[in-house]
Amino acid sequence: MSNAYDVIVIGSGPGGYVTAIRAAQLGFRTAVAEKTHLGGICLNWGCIPTKALLRSAEVFHYIENASAYGLSASNPSFDIAAVVKRSRGVAGQLSMGVAGLLKKNKVDVIWGSAKLTAPGKIAIVAADNAPRGALGGGDYEAKHIIVATGARPRALPGIEPDKKLIWTYFEAMVPDTFPKSLLVMGSGAIGIEFASFYRTMGAEVTVVEVLPQILPVEDAEIAAHVRKRLEKQGIKIFTDTKVSAVKKGDNSVTATIEGKDGAKQDITADRLISAVGVVGNIEGLGLEALGVKTERGCIVTDGLGRTNVPGLYAIGDVAGPPMLAHKAEHEGVICIEAIKGLHVHPLDKSKIPGCTYCQPQVASVGLTEAKAKEQGREIRVGRFPFIGNGKAIALGEPEGLVKTIFDAKTGELLGAHLVGAEVTELIQGFVIAMNLETTEEELIHAVFPHPTLSETMHESVLNAYGRAIHI
Repeated sequence: MSNAYDVIVIGSGPGGYVTAIRAAQLGFRTAVAEKTHLGGICLNWGCIPTKALLRSAEVFHYIENASAYGLSASNPSFDIAAVVKRSRGVAGQLSMGVAGLLKKNKVDVIWGSAKLTAPGKIAIVAADNAPRGALGGGDYEAKHIIVATGARPRALPGIEPDKKLIWTYFEAMVPDTFPKSLLVMGSGAIGIEFASFYRTMGAEVTVVEVLPQILPVEDAEIAAHVRKRLEKQGIKIFTDTKVSAVKKGDNSVTATIEGKDGAKQDITADRLISAVGVVGNIEGLGLEALGVKTERGCIVTDGLGRTNVPGLYAIGDVAGPPMLAHKAEHEGVICIEAIKGLHVHPLDKSKIPGCTYCQPQVASVGLTEAKAKEQGREIRVGRFPFIGNGKAIALGEPEGLVKTIFDAKTGELLGAHLVGAEVTELIQGFVIAMNLETTEEELIHAVFPHPTLSETMHESVLNAYGRAIHI
């Protein structure tokens, strides 16, 4: 078989495999180059297996609190090896699913590490884990090469992960033994999700964040609500605080944390999770030789995935924030459809939702209240608490909040911010509304089913315009 393709995608994560499938659907002869595992980090070591872990924690939480539902369960316990095994099984099942989808769409998989050698040309070093009979090492060429190599955990100097005492999310997902105490450095989505999981399962957890609030990208009011809930669960949280030094023991870590005022204290924990963000995988790709423009560890692209080098594109985490799987997928589809010559709209990052699957869940899209004010907009803000919603009370989940932000002059929905049960499922309603350029009038006149959590969304809109019924 010829080593010449119309499209070669480097990386098979959510962005990579979705792009490859869409390319094949559009009639391109397509291949994916993958060096480790189909589905990338998200499917194998990120989004999916962490949600499986968090589901186990959620079920364990309900068992521990069975009496609140009129039920009884004596001495609940867990087997961390079995919890991890279930998580890995979920990831494995979906990785096999990706393989099936690629085969179904006649996308070739080339197993190995890819390097750009010239415009339109790639050299691939075969991977040791390549399936028998699979395509592997050699020289390949394509009219269009799409880089989708993802990102990896960022490491801070002096606090580099060692896979034993200092973990990244890789090690945090597959602990050999369950730590009795844990220090989480960083309070973004990854840090807070692991803090939530380990605390729910019984560990003593401390979170240290260098910025003034946890979940720094979220609306300040929502972040404050989450902090209050996490602290109520027993998680200790330090903001405006950095980890300035780490000393390793035989089976523990002592971290020196330093506040904004310079005050220091030592915290000892069994393990430390470094969750201080991620950095794009741009090394070893041959980008420098081709003159590809990069910035802050990511490849610079336009809204259609194009780099400054003709015929070379980049999507997903490697193309910069927000580093989210759904952004990568959408970005890839836009990129390949533009290559095909279809009419597409450049990626609008302001309408990409973000979700954090801790307890309580957090979800948002669009401008925060502070950002809207920074832009000089006159706004209307609506709020509705879960305590006013019948379904939330019936579920035993009365703590939560939906917050909506509108342009006071036009009624444009500028942002929506939610915290509480299942809000990661609710947020898409606001995402669709924003994409359809919906105003408050359409949302007010929409009929929301009863009894559902979605009614909190409706009431929040009503509240922004002084029309809320249930508060």
